[in-house]
Amino acid sequence: MRVKYVLSEVLVGLWRNVTMTIAMIITMAVSLTMLGASGLIYTKVADMKQLYFEKIEVSIFMEKEFTEQQRPEMEAKLDGDPLIRDWQYIDKDQAYKRFQEMFRDSPDLLSVVKAEQLPASYRLKLVNPEEYKAISEQYSTVEGVDQVVDQSRVLDKIFNLFTAGQNIALVAAIAMAIAALLLVANTIQVAAYSKRREVAVMKLVGASNWFIQAPFVLEAVVAGLIGSVVGLIALIGLKQFLFDGALSTLQGLFAPVTWGEVFLTFPVMAGVGGLISAVTAWVTLRFYLRV
Repeated sequence: MRVKYVLSEVLVGLWRNVTMTIAMIITMAVSLTMLGASGLIYTKVADMKQLYFEKIEVSIFMEKEFTEQQRPEMEAKLDGDPLIRDWQYIDKDQAYKRFQEMFRDSPDLLSVVKAEQLPASYRLKLVNPEEYKAISEQYSTVEGVDQVVDQSRVLDKIFNLFTAGQNIALVAAIAMAIAALLLVANTIQVAAYSKRREVAVMKLVGASNWFIQAPFVLEAVVAGLIGSVVGLIALIGLKQFLFDGALSTLQGLFAPVTWGEVFLTFPVMAGVGGLISAVTAWVTLRFYLRV
């Protein structure tokens, strides 16, 4: 009987303040959508970093005067370096073949560049690609080395942009979460005020604090859970129309967002939405009703 009463009061409370309930659900949905989106962005940037770092090569370009007699000393140094996992030597002829493949659509450029003009190089695979700076410092002063170039310098700029996007999404989610908290608290206050006489009577007849608070808390939790469902629908729309639609041509550059990852965000969104709503409602009642 008590459970039936509590559930009926939850439904009555949601319907009595229907406009504020809808506003609370929408605010919670927007907040949870941004929270879920920022979580997906964090995981995708982490995946992209791992993916690209695994492919990073450090290139040591030798001077044009570098000779075959200097190779043994250089290669012995590379073999003994614990930072290097593997290396490959590219002589001038191999470098010229690669150059021809890269610029096969620019015959004018190919006609003026000869094999002897291109430097020999070593392509290094590192044990930890993030230690490319140590390789640059170590080999840039070695005799016969012209320059040390690594792809991660460009990637660092790209990842800085993604990190900025992560932070913006997270700050926006926090701001919306604060707005949702205030709206939940205000809605619960209005609901409690409208039933203040009923609450006073229940206290007089010995009703427990839990029995009085339960309908208000569950009302907020239901709104939070509905908001999480709306947020999940919004994330599904983002994947369908943005990631798989407008950005589909860039999937070779970006780590794809899978359906599994989208649906795995729902338990987190529902848990956060339900918990925040419940705690906010309980704290509001403690201070407002003094029960």
